[in-house]
Amino acid sequence: MVHEEVTKYIEKQKSPQREIAAKLREIILKTYPEINETFKNGAPWYEDMFYIGAFKNKVHLGFAIKGLSKEEKSLFEGTGKTMRHIKIFSLDEIDEQKIVQLMQLVNKSE
Repeated sequence: MVHEEVTKYIEKQKSPQREIAAKLREIILKTYPEINETFKNGAPWYEDMFYIGAFKNKVHLGFAIKGLSKEEKSLFEGTGKTMRHIKIFSLDEIDEQKIVQLMQLVNKSE
């Protein structure tokens, strides 16, 4: 379900972060049509499994890492104990197939 605050958050971003965040949102909602989209901690969240964070020159797509092996965690950046991320600097960098595989990996471990 689309959350109005998430739409506002994405729309207020500068380009290319706006387009990157919108595309990531589209991939998440297409892959998991029933997922609960919320807005918390200043960012879009998807059932505590994924988040989208827009920054000055990039967008992070965050993933819950609970239940993942050390090898699986190495697919992500960051040092968080519960969440890690991938960084996306341009629309061209979005590999939808790879993102869906990462989301399925995380969803399987929940």
